Amino acid sequence: MGTVTLGVSIAVPEPYGSFLQRKREGFGDPAAHGIPTHITLLPPTEVPADALPDVERHLAEVAASFRPFPLRLEGTDTFRPLSPVVFVKVAQGEAGCTALQARVRAASGPCARELQFPYHPHVTVAHGIADEAMDRAHAELGDFSATWTIGGFALYEQGPDAVWRLEREYPFGTQTAGVPRQADLSRPPAPAP
Repeated sequence: MGTVTLGVSIAVPEPYGSFLQRKREGFGDPAAHGIPTHITLLPPTEVPADALPDVERHLAEVAASFRPFPLRLEGTDTFRPLSPVVFVKVAQGEAGCTALQARVRAASGPCARELQFPYHPHVTVAHGIADEAMDRAHAELGDFSATWTIGGFALYEQGPDAVWRLEREYPFGTQTAGVPRQADLSRPPAPAP
């Protein structure tokens, strides 16, 4: 059956998500068009395609055990020189994000994996671009702020075109298997196999 590349994240809601994505594109980040604005809980992870039902059950269980919590983004920072990233900082809600990602990546679950760097919740606004553009991102978004209540997270799959697509949403406190992605009614249905 092959493998799929999955990621789990907290979406940055509108109007902030689109605003930050447009800014990321404007800084010249070529990956911006394919990455919805988010806080990562599980970085890109390759899993066997037939493990997807186990992953979905696990994520539903994690979501059921959490309650909404406040989150505030404020200002910018960078991981340079260790990693070429400029990001918007999580000023409130860091503990909740950290606990959530630990449960998603639990060693006993289907999303277990080690991280390259210690977990630090953030919203990437520039990655791997020229230093001048990174400096511009750091300065231009230095006074950015946004506040909302996190009510869940989502599972994304990376397509062969490198675009991340929403697969399922997992609201906190529910016992369901998640909210499946809605059909795109603007496209004709796929032919049956």
